[in-house]
Amino acid sequence: MREVRIFELEHDEPATAWRVARPSIFKVVSGEIWLTIEGDSEDHWLATGQSIELPRRAVAWISAGQSGARFALASGSERTATKPTSGSPVLNWLPRWLGAA
Repeated sequence: MREVRIFELEHDEPATAWRVARPSIFKVVSGEIWLTIEGDSEDHWLATGQSIELPRRAVAWISAGQSGARFALASGSERTATKPTSGSPVLNWLPRWLGAA
């Protein structure tokens, strides 16, 4: 079993730091998200439906695009790699009633 939480960010909110306690999957439900992980040289712009795996103990900075954004954070995954993912059937974990799968 995994825990899934849904969050919303407005465009004018300042960038927010997330401290990842357990390996998690970050999935954009709507809008665009800017995400960077401390110690990683890359920034990521994630659009609706795109995901990234966040390893345990990572610090991720996020901010919403022009229209704001809604995203889901699912923990309980055993994966530890940090990589963008999209369209994979394995990541279609978000319930259909949320309109993202």
